[in-house]
Amino acid sequence: MKAADLDLLTSVSAPTVHPGGGRAVVSVTRPDLAADATVGQLWTVPLTGHAAPKRFTRGFRDSAPQFSPDGRLLAFLRSAPKAAPQLYVVDATGGEPVQATDRKLGVSEFAWAPDGRTIAFVSREPEAGRYGTVEGLDAASEPARRITTLKYQANGLGYTIDRRAHVFLVAVPDVWGEPAAPAAPSAEGAAAVEPFIAEPRQLTAGEWDDIGIAFSPDGATLSFISARHATRDDDLRSSVFVVPVDGSAEPRDVTGAHGDWSVVAVGYGRNGVLYFSAHEVGAAGTDFVARNAALFAIGADGGAPRRLTDPETMDLAESDIVAYEDDSVLVRDRRRGALVLTAVTAAGSQRELTDETTVVTGVAVAGETVVVSMADASTNGDVAVVEAGRLRRVTDFSSPLRTRGIIEPRELTVAGRDGYPIHGWVVAPAGEGPHPVLLVIHGGPFAAFTGSLFDEAQVYAAAGYAVVLCNPRGSAGYGQEHGRVIRQAMGTVDLTDVLDFLDGAIASEPGLDGERLGIMGGSYGGYLTAWTIAHDHRFVAAIVERGFLDPVTFDGTSDIGSFFGQEYTGTDPELIRSQSPQAVVHQVTTPTLVLHSASDLRCPLSQAERYFAALKRGGVETELLVFPGEDHELSRAGRPRHRQQRFDAILDWWAKHLPSEANAG
Repeated sequence: MKAADLDLLTSVSAPTVHPGGGRAVVSVTRPDLAADATVGQLWTVPLTGHAAPKRFTRGFRDSAPQFSPDGRLLAFLRSAPKAAPQLYVVDATGGEPVQATDRKLGVSEFAWAPDGRTIAFVSREPEAGRYGTVEGLDAASEPARRITTLKYQANGLGYTIDRRAHVFLVAVPDVWGEPAAPAAPSAEGAAAVEPFIAEPRQLTAGEWDDIGIAFSPDGATLSFISARHATRDDDLRSSVFVVPVDGSAEPRDVTGAHGDWSVVAVGYGRNGVLYFSAHEVGAAGTDFVARNAALFAIGADGGAPRRLTDPETMDLAESDIVAYEDDSVLVRDRRRGALVLTAVTAAGSQRELTDETTVVTGVAVAGETVVVSMADASTNGDVAVVEAGRLRRVTDFSSPLRTRGIIEPRELTVAGRDGYPIHGWVVAPAGEGPHPVLLVIHGGPFAAFTGSLFDEAQVYAAAGYAVVLCNPRGSAGYGQEHGRVIRQAMGTVDLTDVLDFLDGAIASEPGLDGERLGIMGGSYGGYLTAWTIAHDHRFVAAIVERGFLDPVTFDGTSDIGSFFGQEYTGTDPELIRSQSPQAVVHQVTTPTLVLHSASDLRCPLSQAERYFAALKRGGVETELLVFPGEDHELSRAGRPRHRQQRFDAILDWWAKHLPSEANAG
């Protein structure tokens, strides 16, 4: 894969399955370099027989499909160029979609009511006078914002305090009815015209965000996640709330009195049991470091939640909750670089439905039919049916990309200097070598590389580099102790783990040139790259991307600055300094490209600017590359042309300092 092949990097949404079980629908999206945007449509996927998948809609970007409970309709989100996504409904057999919402800031999620007559959705409600609510008043002309909280912005969004997310209900439009037409003027004056789009009913309100909606099986109640407690600005707690759909009572917190939890997802079982997943955040409400998400259940008759899974052995942080059999739900366990589909009953028994290498990204159920979206070493996203403990793949959206060339990673476990096992992969180019080696470090830190297709590793390998990827201590998927060991000890065993894995990979993999090494990483990976080159000078060059580089200035500038640094690096000035790349930047001699995004609110641009300036003053060969209009997600979800330019800049840097046969500059 080359940078110009980004157009072929197809992603697949979570599926929806028709109640009859014969077909699924997914959103298939990809970066489009010509449009400089992510585009995609809905595809219908036959689950039996030999018919091929086919495109079902033709919007600019259609996503999040959901069949109605009776299967007659299909709802989804549609985005026009430079416009917020709106809710649409279409006949499930095809036809012209009908717009159901016209929200100024769009719709982020939705759920069908069990009777199929209404749809609940989440949308941000803009403060009057902002975000285009006054025609001709642009952002620079809006009134000043009065900020009284620590949490007031979010990466990829901006300010949040003046556009809170709330829950709304809207009637399902009649997709078979006579389309409304505007009345023509007459001598008697304009005739009254029914609105083209029904006005939704707002179900929640307040100075907080309400997200993660789910209907109870009888349709009388809606559950959602919110942080409404008095100390919400000082902690990470959130709760599950339930509210009558008819609005006859205020939302009621059903979890806050029972534990110190940060809730991830909610969902109902078929038998009315309310399930939720949550991290334990401790008495102070901020102890989030490497806390796995466990599954809990509240019986149909209410009462205290019961914990069903062990957070030390399972992690549901990347999972939704999908009703399965009468007494169970499906969740996805983050484990050793995979997402394993697992059934959990209301009594807590567990059964794995997929293997420990596949990344299951979404799941839907209709009767006995279980369909997943998934990724592995050969695909960036496809659809499969779960049958007898195996996956029967029914799409092949990554076939064009494989034609361009995909290299399968080799899994490897290396013993660290203290004997600790370090798990990872090597993606090596074809040929005997010796190949220059890139040590690539993931973000997080409580995240993980997987064995599935990774566009960055593929691009670098195609350019002639052996790519080394591992999940050192601090990573997710190996238990809480594995992740928590670097709490207030960053740059210790995580540093030695990545170096030991690199040494082990070079020793065990023929064709890797241990004398020609580069190092790179983003976010926490940028942190550990910067920390490594201050302490180990074996690398001929480095790339520090969107890094957490100065814990001191992170507080008050980052959207997570009120808690992230305090928990990961502590509050004692000397302890912070002992883990700060900015404090040891004077020790760096490695040529370093500093890469950042102008609108990054997670690791603000000032992190990169101060680090770059210190390198420059220290006489280190360095460049600062800043992408306008991009945020922390540039490499994953940025504008396609910027993503290609980023790849080009990275390969240019390696061609200059670490040339390969295929990337000689």
